[in-house]
Amino acid sequence: MAYAVIKTGGKQYRVAAGDKIDVEKLDLEVDSDTTFDQVLMVNDGSSIRIGSPVVDGATVTAKVLDQFRGPKGVAFKFKRRKGFHKTKGFRRHMTKLEITSING
Repeated sequence: MAYAVIKTGGKQYRVAAGDKIDVEKLDLEVDSDTTFDQVLMVNDGSSIRIGSPVVDGATVTAKVLDQFRGPKGVAFKFKRRKGFHKTKGFRRHMTKLEITSING
């Protein structure tokens, strides 16, 4: 089974054709296609190619399924013995992608 490791949004994802992944928000329209050229590793089933830092000529194509906000998270600051604490909630903006093909 072919798979690749791509980098987007400061994170790395191991993807294969048909996978659905949630990544940090990409400024793309729903039902549009995008291509990732920061491919760090490609496994085509028989051989593995590792980039330094990226694999030359390798791309991963994905289709945008949805733009949404992720689950609630909490940033909590606290200083002991000072009576100070502050809570701030947040929800990340995310993009759901479906990997359509791995080239390279």
